[in-house]
Amino acid sequence: MVFIDACFRKKTPYTPIWMMRQAGRYLPEYMQVRNKAGDFLTLCKNPQMAAEVTLQPVEILDVDAAILFSDILVIPLEMGMELRFEKGEGPVFNRPVQNWKDLDSLYEFPEERLGYVYETIKIVREKLPKDKALIGFSGAPWTLATYMVEGRGSKTYATIKKLIYTQPDFMHALMIKITEAIKAYLIKQIEAGVNAVQIFDSWASALEKEKFFEFSWEYLVDIAEFIKERYPGIPVILFPKGIAGYLDDIYGTFDVFGVDWGTPIDLAKAKLGSRYVLQGNMEPTRLYSKEATKEGVEKIIATMGAKPGHIFNLGHGMLPDLPVENAKYLVELVHDLSRR
Repeated sequence: MVFIDACFRKKTPYTPIWMMRQAGRYLPEYMQVRNKAGDFLTLCKNPQMAAEVTLQPVEILDVDAAILFSDILVIPLEMGMELRFEKGEGPVFNRPVQNWKDLDSLYEFPEERLGYVYETIKIVREKLPKDKALIGFSGAPWTLATYMVEGRGSKTYATIKKLIYTQPDFMHALMIKITEAIKAYLIKQIEAGVNAVQIFDSWASALEKEKFFEFSWEYLVDIAEFIKERYPGIPVILFPKGIAGYLDDIYGTFDVFGVDWGTPIDLAKAKLGSRYVLQGNMEPTRLYSKEATKEGVEKIIATMGAKPGHIFNLGHGMLPDLPVENAKYLVELVHDLSRR
């Protein structure tokens, strides 16, 4: 598999590419399945449908890896938190976790209740071409904690950050509980058939440097090292968004560092490129224009040299109204330019 070889810095015939949120609303085929499911959570919990939308980008775009279709919030959901998706607002937890009693009420082994995810993986792996990788994933402990404590998306993260400074013991206890659940969940994904795992820390930039390393990165590294010890042949990708200023202090045993679009790729290469394979990092909005796409691809490939040590991706997820034709163009362009 070209993607897996690239994760381990082996020579590949071209730079592999996949895209975050590549299975999503910009694809008419996805919308057909989503409408049939009725709502987002039903789609996530239906292995046949979830497998179908996982496979769509591979079939339509010819990306080098499929990423499991699910949601990061299935872990808190299966910990017993009541989750709903509000139109125009996103995910909402009716009863956030904000004290020790709330924490104690969480079910400790959510991975036992996530059979629908493992069933999706098995179906995808059976149907996915052998040369294409399947990426499993989880939200990072810090990102999951923000939703669980705030109860919804937040602009300020005031509730959870207040707890970090006033009740650090409580926050560490919550982080440990989430971390242990993620470890078990990712191991079960690997056992079901994924070839690599990525951990998304979408809200990493909400933390100042010292607290980022204490409440986010330390737990990410703990998960990565737990997986690498048990499954050294499974690449681990860490994606902390928005921490360009903290790159000098990145440490740990993992394989691929996901670079967001706000971090210059040449900076990431200078700071981390000798230790980790880099993944990224074109600005997703460039995809609205083929000219802007070409310019972005050329710049990134020129910096990374079309050599081992790079996986092409966007610097964040696909936007819902991006033209499918432009996404196809991006994949062809990356393959073509990196072959030369």
